[in-house]
Amino acid sequence: MTALRPALFMSFVALLTLLMGIVFAPTLLMGRRHAQGGLRLWSRLVLLGLRAICGVRHEIRGLDRLPAGPVLIASKHMSMWDTVIFPCLLSDPAFILKKELMAIPIYGWYAGKLGMIPIDRAGHMSALKAMVREARGRVAEGRSIVIFPEGTRVPPGAPADIKPGVVALYRELGIPCVPVALTSGLHWSADSRRFTPGTIRLSFGAPIAPGLARKPFTEALADALDTGTSALLAEAGHAPATAAAPRPKAVAEADGSQ
Repeated sequence: MTALRPALFMSFVALLTLLMGIVFAPTLLMGRRHAQGGLRLWSRLVLLGLRAICGVRHEIRGLDRLPAGPVLIASKHMSMWDTVIFPCLLSDPAFILKKELMAIPIYGWYAGKLGMIPIDRAGHMSALKAMVREARGRVAEGRSIVIFPEGTRVPPGAPADIKPGVVALYRELGIPCVPVALTSGLHWSADSRRFTPGTIRLSFGAPIAPGLARKPFTEALADALDTGTSALLAEAGHAPATAAAPRPKAVAEADGSQ
């Protein structure tokens, strides 16, 4: 039965997505808030299925640290779970996501309706400018922005490798940045083929006030992600081999490419 759980759970997610995509299709012609309600319900049902089928629970800490108003959420990214949880925790968030996801049937339709912000990772400066422009619009609507600052899923314990996108958003939006540490990779693998029973821990860190220059911000965010994640991993009894690895040069120096 244990070996069948990943396939059973991912089949549940696929079927749930298809059914809810059909049931909530009328919201594509309505206001964004209606579609947002559908996303929140989908997320909660996925988490319930994860608990029932795979024995994976979650624990959230530090929600009281979130300032009033829009914030820039900069979260560690280890698995699909990270994209599922935030609609349950934040009101009407806008995610930064790779452009290719917008072409996926159902997913892309709702992502567009929900005002998610696609970025062409091969587009360099023009893509960053377009992302910032769209993010400004979401913030003007009172929405928080969610970004995975490393740009991809990373294994538990990997030192933070901060990409240019989060730096551009922080400098241009003028809102607090809240680092988020988590341990999702211990219980939901990056390829969604392995699920280990237990508790995923997520912790909102202390907000980084707007106004820092590139290098101090990059260092502050990397330190917050590394320190917070290491503490949660240690609490879970995980001692990754990469824990002592040096931080990537791009982060340590925060040079002009960041």
